[in-house]
Parts: sequence; C-alpha cells; structure tokens
Amino acid sequence: MTMRTAVVVIGFRRSASKSAGIRGICSGINTIIRQEGGPSPTHHRSFLTVSAVPLARYGIEKGLDRRNCFKTIASEAKERMISNDKNSDQQPPFKKVMAANRGEIATRVMRACSEIGIASVGIYSHEDRFTQHRYKADQAFMLSTHKSPVAAYLDIDTILHICQEQEVEAVHPGYGFLSENEAFCSTLERAGIKFIGPTVENLRQFGDKTAARDLAIAMNIPVIAGSEKAFVFWQEAKAWIRENTSYPVIIKAAMGGGGRGIRVVPTEKDLEGQFTLASNEAKNAFGDGRCFVERCVKKARHIEVQCLGDGTGQVIHLWDRDCSVQRRHQKVVETAPAMDLPPHTRQSILDDACRLLSSAKYCNAGTVEFLVDTNGNHFFMEVNPRVQVEHTVTEEISGIDIVQSQIKIASGKTLVELGLTQDQIPEPQGIAMQCRVTTEDPSQEFRPDTGTIDVFRMPAGMGIRLDDGPGFPGARILPHYDSLLLKITAKARTRRDAAAKLTRALKEFRVRGVTTNKSFLLHVLENDTFLNGSVDTGFIAAHPELMAPLKEKDRAQKLLCYIGGIIVNGAPKALGANGPPPSPIDPMIPDIPTFAKTTKSLKEIFDSQGADDFAKAVRQHSGLLVTDTTWRDAHQSLLATRLRTIDMLNIAPSTNVALRNAYSLECWGGATFDVSMRFLNECPWERLETLREAIPDIPLQMLLRGANAVGYTSYPDNVIFEFCRLAKKTGIDVFRIFDSLNYIENLKLGVDAVGEAGGIIEGAVCYTGDISD
Repeated sequence: MTMRTAVVVIGFRRSASKSAGIRGICSGINTIIRQEGGPSPTHHRSFLTVSAVPLARYGIEKGLDRRNCFKTIASEAKERMISNDKNSDQQPPFKKVMAANRGEIATRVMRACSEIGIASVGIYSHEDRFTQHRYKADQAFMLSTHKSPVAAYLDIDTILHICQEQEVEAVHPGYGFLSENEAFCSTLERAGIKFIGPTVENLRQFGDKTAARDLAIAMNIPVIAGSEKAFVFWQEAKAWIRENTSYPVIIKAAMGGGGRGIRVVPTEKDLEGQFTLASNEAKNAFGDGRCFVERCVKKARHIEVQCLGDGTGQVIHLWDRDCSVQRRHQKVVETAPAMDLPPHTRQSILDDACRLLSSAKYCNAGTVEFLVDTNGNHFFMEVNPRVQVEHTVTEEISGIDIVQSQIKIASGKTLVELGLTQDQIPEPQGIAMQCRVTTEDPSQEFRPDTGTIDVFRMPAGMGIRLDDGPGFPGARILPHYDSLLLKITAKARTRRDAAAKLTRALKEFRVRGVTTNKSFLLHVLENDTFLNGSVDTGFIAAHPELMAPLKEKDRAQKLLCYIGGIIVNGAPKALGANGPPPSPIDPMIPDIPTFAKTTKSLKEIFDSQGADDFAKAVRQHSGLLVTDTTWRDAHQSLLATRLRTIDMLNIAPSTNVALRNAYSLECWGGATFDVSMRFLNECPWERLETLREAIPDIPLQMLLRGANAVGYTSYPDNVIFEFCRLAKKTGIDVFRIFDSLNYIENLKLGVDAVGEAGGIIEGAVCYTGDISD
C-alpha cells in the first residue's frame, strides 16, 4: 500500500474547536500545495500527521508572517510527500509471495518476485520433489503426501497453513489448479493474505461462462447465439437445440477454461456422445459438469485481448493476440498482435473488452476472448480471470511485465500510480510468436510421453525468449501433470521473421529421453498457409501432414552411452565379446586350387533333375554328407559371430571349392532378417542373391520356422507360400522346416509351401536327449 505522509507544524486559535481549526488549516495548506503543483495530501491512501504547535512561535522562528507561514508549511509538506512517495516506490510491494503452482508458471512468478525484491515461496508435491520450480524459490515446502499428485496442489488447507507458518503476505496462483477458485481466494482474504488475481466477485462473475455471457449481453457486446443456461443432461440440450437453432453446434463447459470440456457436435446423432465427453471432462477438471450450447461459427479466428484493471473501474488493454492455431481447442502457437485484422474490428474488440471488465470493476490481469468470422464480425466467448500461458507474446510487444503488474496491483497500486493509463501504452512493437513444446507424440494422437531426460540443450540468440519449467538433464517427466516442457517466444519485425527465429530455435533445441511435439511445431512454422497470413481454428484439422514424425538419429548420445558403458563395465559378456581384444592382423583367406569335376554335385543334380533325384542321390551316397552351419551362426545374436555380407563374400570362392561335395551350406533364414536388418542395416534378400551368385556349386539351405517363416508370430497361409516361392527363386535350395513345439500342423504348412515352390523339403523335430545311446 502506498503511504504519502506529510508532518505539518500548525497552530490554531483557542476560541475555535480543535477539530474545526485543524480541518480549516489543513484545507488551506492543501489548496496551496495544489496551486504549486504538488501531490494532494488528501489523495487516495494519503494522510497528514498534524502536530499542534502555536503558529506564532513557528512564524517567529522562521521570520514569517501568517500568509508566508502557511506557504512555507505547504512547501515543506509537498517536498516530504514527494520524498516519501519516491521511497515508497522503491519498497517492494510485499515482503514474501507464494507461487501456488508448479512448472513454468511457478518459475515465472518467482523470477518476477526476485526482480522487484520480494522473497518467493514455492510448494511442491512428493512427485515434484526434484523439479526445477522447487529450487528457483527462496523457500520451498512439500505439500501433503496423503493426496494424489494433482490433489496436493488443490489442498487449500495445507497451502494456507504454509502461508501462515511462513508469514506469506500474498499468493500468486498462476494458471490452472486454484487460479479461478473462489473458495481459495476468499480463504486467503479472510486470513489477511492477498490473492494476486481478481476479486471473489470477479471470479464469481467470470468463472461461470453463462454469467459472463449475460453481462456481455447487458453491455450490448455481440455474443454467439446460444442457450441462456447450462444443462446437466444431454436430453435438455437436445430439446433446446431443436427449438432454437440447428446443427452444427458446440458444447462448452459452464466453468473453467483451457479448452477443456468443449466438443463440436455435427449432427443430432452425435449429441449424446459428445455432450457426455464434454460434461465428464469438465466434471473431472473443474468439479462442475454443466455445459451450455452455442452455434458453431465456421472458419472463425480466435482473438483475445489482454487487459489490466485496478478495481476502481479503470481498465486498460495491452493489445490483442491471435490464438487460432489450435488442436482440439488447445492453443499451440500464439501471435501478437493479430495479423490481417480489419482496423474497425480490432478497435471494436479492444473497446468491448475494456467496457466489459470496467463494468465489473475488474481487478488485476484478465483476458477477454472473441471469435471473429470471415466477415470481420466479432463475438464474445469468455473471460479468463487469470494470467494466461500466452501472456509472454503480449509482454514482448508492449514492454510491460504482466506478472509484476499483477503483484503491484494486488498491493493496492492503481493504474495511474503505475503509469499504466491507456495513453501511456505504446503501439505494438514488432511481431511476437510463441510455441509450446510439450512431451507429446504427434504421430500417436499426441499421446503424452514420460521418462527421464538424458539431454536438454536450450536455444538462444537474438529475439528468443525462453520460459522453462520442468526440463533439465536428469529430470523425470511424470504422467500426472500437464505435458508443457518449455515455451519459446520469438520477436521480430515481421511474421515470417518471427517464424524463422522460432524454427531456428526449435532446431537448436535438443531433448533426448522423451518424445516431444517439436516435429509438429516445425511443420506448422514452415507451412505456407500459416506463413502467408492469418489462419482459422480449423487450420490443424485441415492439414494432417503436420503430424508427420521427424526422425532424429541421436548418434552422438548413443555413441557416448556405448563408449561410457564399455569403459565402465567392459564388453558385455552376453554378446560373446568377452576375452582378449581381437587380433589386429587381418584373417588369411586360404588359396584352394580348383580341381576337375569328375561327378555331378548335389546342386547340379537338383538343378537338372529335380528334388526327387536329389533325395535319391543323398540316400545312395556311401560316405558322410556335411551341412556347414558356420554362416548360419553369423546371423545369431552373438556379436562375435555376427558377420557382414562382405565378410562372407571374401571367403565365398574358397568355400565353393572346399565344400563342393557337401550336402548343403546353411546361410539364411532363422534370425537373418532380425539381425541383418536391425543390427547390420543390410537387406537379407540382397545378401541371398549375392551369395547365390558367388557360390554356384553348393546347395544353399535355410531355416524355416513352419507357420512363422522367419518371424516370431504365425502368418497367414498365403504369406508363407509367397515367401517360400521368393526364397526358392532368389537362391535357396534346401528348406529345413521345424516348429519350436513340434506342432505337426505348423510343420505341414511349411512342407506344403516348400513343395509348391519346388524346394527340397527337410523336416526336423526338436528334442532333448543323448544321441549317443
């Protein structure tokens, strides 16, 4: 509270009453002070301290007559008041302020407090005990551990107890949680603690959207045609729509904000489901499931006005914002000021916003939201009686710190005393654009992601502002809270320049360990429709390509983790890479001379005479027939036996000669596809084709997992048949068919598929036993 104090030495006649004499003399002094251009001692929240000393004595001491004595007293009073006023401005509005929130907005409030010399107090749930906002506060206290992660931040009794124990003078609720809670505001006020936000009456008026709508109608502000009351049941809404409007309509929660409890209803058959979803969402978020109905304005823009009021009826605007880039009524990218808005529309919106809040003697920061149709007509939507996520873009174009203004207004300052009259608000300086980086996966319907952040590298540079919250290396992103990770705001001279700065900042931004919506934001910022001018609220829905994922290789982090693991723990034994390091000498490829062919090889018999003659030749063979599985082992999970195709090709000529009379060379199938594609980044089909060409004289063999082919699940029969046909055509001769459970039906499918493809069928069963007995 501002206190202008003047200590004035005066006197009065004995015949006059003491009070009348003092009033008369004060009036004379006040008149002289005003004539000399000084502040009035009777100004709002000012007072005079009067000391009764004979006027004659004061005049004698100063050598002054009565008139000059009054003038001297008035001059001294004016100087003291000005001096005290300056000292008052240098004093912080409060000694200690609590940020009753978490994440980005709690950090924002604490930084604002620090800049004006106020000690900050933070609160945190047990789950948030390692988050950043706890450590940004001068003091921080844990909330109840007996409540859920969200309920802890809604625990009014615990928060009040902390405030009283720590002598907190004011509480800033941020946005969400208790920011629009009438009970919280009134509880603090009864305890003598200031609520840094609107009054209880303001919250009651504007927290209920139907009440706010009624006030707008009374002020002759255009509103969207809709129901006068909120409905509890969808049948009530159905009856009202049938009598008053037509589809499509929009269902809106009566309480709350932030895009929750809102659903578009295209037809009557969709009403029950959409109303139920909106009502349940509103009930869970705000404790009130009532919803009202409005006509759906197609291709509308979402324009809002940032306002400040001091509770005396004085309200100013800090210009407008365009929040039309939305996904399911949740804002994604915000711009200030709104682009391509007709001048008369802008002025009408600004005037209506101020008129509405002024009529309610609104106190503190608030946002009035409008829809603007394609003809430039504007319609009142709602008032958000709190600071909003996107307040940053307004701060950038106006140069006014909204959070600090909130704190000062709550301390009793008027807009005049803060120098925030409308004529002192500058024209918008450039274009500011904000995007919200969240831990959501756009390719999975924006499913929130959780985990531990391994890398967190923030951008910087001219025109970039960062409002950070829970993100830092090692931070755990939990599923309990909003997924907002960071707000990036860019300021430039033009819309394209601001978008270019945001794009550059997002590309510099590095987060590893959790998925973010960075790819989605980049697609929006690089979209020609967005860059070339204003867009409506249907922009994202009309551009599904914005959801395309952006693949980041993360090579450096993976390499560092691998090297660190090897240095600390050594080579993993599970991969077979234990023991001494590999020899630095290149392996020697044997030089095996070719020899004349005296008989046909089994491969030649199969190619020229078919599978039956191949089987006959095998049975008639008098010696031992060998199947070499060395190359098969190269496909398994052991790192030590995992070979590249080029390693096999280097030894292929010698193998073709040395094993010409072997039964087969098993070199494909089984784990080939898994290992070859996942670990070696090679195409298994190209490998088979290349090996077949390099080893023409030996039957090539593969492992076929019956109905599973080379996978780990059962596939449709036609898939198995087609796979075997392609494998035979590409180079496989012998198919060793087995099933891990010896399930005959699965074996039969493999046998039939290989037989139709013209391959050699080799059935196999699995067992455990001693073959030597």
